[in-house]
Amino acid sequence: MTHPEESFPLQQSPSMAKQSMAARCRPSVITDGFIFIGGALVALFLLWSFCSFFSPTPSNFPSIISTGPDSRVIKDEKDEPLLHCAGSEEEGDSETLHRELETPTFYDDPGLTYTVEQKLTNWDAKRRQWLQDHPSLARGSEERVLLVTGSQPVPCRNPVGDHFLLRFFKNKVDYCRINGCDVFYNNALLHPKMTTFWAKIPLVRAAMVAHPEAEWIWWVDSDAAFTDMEFQLPLNRYRAHNLVVHGWAHLVYEDKSWVSLNAGVFLIRNCQWSLDFMNRWASMGPQTPNYDEWGRIQRATTKDKLFPESDDQSGLVYLLLKEKEQWADKIYLESEYYFEGYWLEIVGTLRNITERYVKMERGAERLRRRHAEKVNVAYAEARKAYLSGEGYGKGSWRRPFITHFTGCQPCSGDHNAMYSGERCSEGMQRALNFADNQVLRNYGFVREGLLDSDPVEPLPNGYPAS
Repeated sequence: MTHPEESFPLQQSPSMAKQSMAARCRPSVITDGFIFIGGALVALFLLWSFCSFFSPTPSNFPSIISTGPDSRVIKDEKDEPLLHCAGSEEEGDSETLHRELETPTFYDDPGLTYTVEQKLTNWDAKRRQWLQDHPSLARGSEERVLLVTGSQPVPCRNPVGDHFLLRFFKNKVDYCRINGCDVFYNNALLHPKMTTFWAKIPLVRAAMVAHPEAEWIWWVDSDAAFTDMEFQLPLNRYRAHNLVVHGWAHLVYEDKSWVSLNAGVFLIRNCQWSLDFMNRWASMGPQTPNYDEWGRIQRATTKDKLFPESDDQSGLVYLLLKEKEQWADKIYLESEYYFEGYWLEIVGTLRNITERYVKMERGAERLRRRHAEKVNVAYAEARKAYLSGEGYGKGSWRRPFITHFTGCQPCSGDHNAMYSGERCSEGMQRALNFADNQVLRNYGFVREGLLDSDPVEPLPNGYPAS
C-alpha cells in the first residue's frame, strides 16, 4: 500500500513503516573511468596504425549512412546495402514522417502544458485528430498500452537497493518486450513538491500528452514484479471504465478502509475524464495549500488510516466515497486476479507453483517444444487449456500476475518492522528469479532454485521430459 513516510518517490510501504527515507548521494568515481578511456584510445590508435600499415589500399569496412530519423542502412564500398536497421516499418514510413513535419497538431498550441497544475481541455478531440493524421499509429491504438514506472533521482541508501531496482526494471522490460507494450522509465521529479507516492501523478499526466497513440497508461510501482510473463491484461473487461485498480468494493463502501484498494499499480485510459480525475486527485497533494487539511479529512473518512499526512491511496478511497456519483462508475475495482498481489502471501507458494507447471508440461509435449521468444504468446494461449478452472487468486497454483513488495522499500532499506530486511531481500530474489526463469527458458537456460546463489543450467531438448 502507499504510505507518506517514505521519501523514495515511487515506492510504497505499509502503515507500520514510518522511518524517513531521505536518500544519500554517493560520490562519483571518475578517475578509473578516465584511465580506462585513455587506455582504450591508445589501443585504438595502435590498432588503426597496424591496420593502416598492413592495408595500404582502401578498406572494405562498411560505412553507415542515415536514411531517416530512426533508420540506418549499412553499405559497402560499392554502395550496395548490406543490412537494413530500422524500427517499425509502419511507424517509420516516410509518408508518416513527412506528415508529422508538415501537419499542424495540438503540440503547436502555445497553451499546451505537460504540468499537472494546468488543465488540458478537449483532449479526446485532440487525440482523435492526431490519430487521423497518423494512420499507421491509429491502427491497433484501442489496445495500445504504455507502461510507466520509475525511481528516485539519487542513488539508493541501501547498499543493494540500486541492484534490486535494476532487476525490477529488467523484469518490466522483459514483460513488455514479450507482450508488446511500450515502457517509459523515469527517475526525475516532474514536480518539486510532489514527492514520494505523489510523484507518479504528474508523470502519468505527462505520459498521456507525450503518447497520444496509447489508449492506456499503466502505472507499476518500482517494487512490483511481473511473476507471470504470459498473462495479459483483460482489456475487453474494462471497455466501459477509465481507471482500474486492485481493490474490493465492500472494503471501500462498507468498511471505509484505506487499505480497501492499492494505488501502487493502476491502469488509466488516455482521455479527458482521466485528466480531470487526476487534477482532482492531485488537489490533495503536497503542492496544494490545503495539504494538512486533506490529511485530517482523509483520517476522518478512513478510520484505519494511522498517519496524519494526505496520501494518494486514501485520496482515491475518499473520491470513491465522497464523490461517488462523479467518478465511481468509471473506476473498476479488480479483485479476480493478482492485478497486484501482496508479496507475503505469494513468495512462499512459488516453488509449489513451479512444480505444478513442470508436471503440466511433462504431460503435454506441445508445451515442451523449443521456440523463439517472439512466438511465446502462442504457447501461452495453448497453456490456457491446461489451466482452465484453476482460478487466479489466493490458493490457486496459477502463476500470480504481479507480486508487489509493499513495505520492503528496497532502495532505502527502511522496511516495515513486522518483517526483517533479510526476509524482504530473499522474497524479492525468489520472485524476480521465478519470473526470470520464464524468460531464460526461451534462451535455453533455467535457474535450478529461486535464490541468486542458485546456478543457471542449460536445458536439454524436451525439458521437462516425462
